[in-house]
Amino acid sequence: MSRFRLDDFPLLETAPTSAAALRTKLGEMLISSTSARVRIEAVNPQTGEYRIVLQGTIDTEKTPFDVT
Repeated sequence: MSRFRLDDFPLLETAPTSAAALRTKLGEMLISSTSARVRIEAVNPQTGEYRIVLQGTIDTEKTPFDVT
């Protein structure tokens, strides 16, 4: 899996994006984080719509195994 970088944040808001592509980028972000937590802001059981806030800290240190 690729390392998530600070420059990748704008890619998360690029539309349209598939759920699979978003899942990949979010997975990269979580694996590249030193800490992470989530807050559920809203869930609508009638429509299935949800809103979450993901908060964390990206590890900005380079390692010898980084894939560029």
